[in-house]
Amino acid sequence: MQKVLGSTELEYAFLFTLRKVNSINPEGFKPFFDNLPVDPYIQGKYRYRRLSRFIVSGDDVIKLPHGYLFQSKDYNPLVGDIKREFSELDDALIEQDIFKHMILAFSDSCKLHPEAEIGVHQIRTTCSPDNFGNPAPEGIHRDGTDFIGIFSVDRNNIQGGETHLYTAKKEKPVFSKILNPGELLLINDHEFFHFTTPVKPTAEGVGTRDVFVLTSPSLLSD
Repeated sequence: MQKVLGSTELEYAFLFTLRKVNSINPEGFKPFFDNLPVDPYIQGKYRYRRLSRFIVSGDDVIKLPHGYLFQSKDYNPLVGDIKREFSELDDALIEQDIFKHMILAFSDSCKLHPEAEIGVHQIRTTCSPDNFGNPAPEGIHRDGTDFIGIFSVDRNNIQGGETHLYTAKKEKPVFSKILNPGELLLINDHEFFHFTTPVKPTAEGVGTRDVFVLTSPSLLSD
């Protein structure tokens, strides 16, 4: 991990890092992306989403009560200042060992304090020959949290979907990569803006991009 010189605060422990989580076979996540509800806050019905929040206590991952996602327009000009509600993650998904390993990998890598709240967004972006999918319709942005993790689950019949990191919105990206299944990108949200380019199919039919996005703090409230 890249160190931030002169910083003693835990939230500035790193800038960004990319790792392959060998303890996770992303194939086990795929069935849980086929029944995601459509994101009602985005026009076009090309994005599907669930959201839950958790804490890590020792080696256990504990699910917290249902909450509402809220970001200010300073961070999300598209749907900021709106109290958004999403369906919870499937209980059968949460019971999977690979799900626990993903959250622990995020928590351990970011060196989160005990019982720090973690939001887990399960997101599918779809596209067709007539309609491209936009994983980041709000444009180049920060989330307004401390840490972000993007775990790639699957890419099916798509091109594009390259993740970029920027030190400033009008600068060239300092990181550009298509995240392959099983890769986890960790980002210090205080230091970087991020964006993912639109996706379009490589052949006829629907294309899909499946990811988990983890944040701490969760940005959820009761």
